[in-house]
Amino acid sequence: MLVSEKEFRAELRYRMSLSVARAMLKEGVISQEEYQQIDTILLEKHRPTLGTLLAGKPLI
Repeated sequence: MLVSEKEFRAELRYRMSLSVARAMLKEGVISQEEYQQIDTILLEKHRPTLGTLLAGKPLI
């Protein structure tokens, strides 16, 4: 599956932003509910192709 440069950048921005939110959740800075709200906002903002498939699912 090939992705365009635009799709790649959207995915990268989404994942990087979500990584920060995940670290904040782990440190107790934000709650699970706030994390989910952030995830929703980031999905709407970046519109990642793969991110929508994985949204709300923990990555192992």
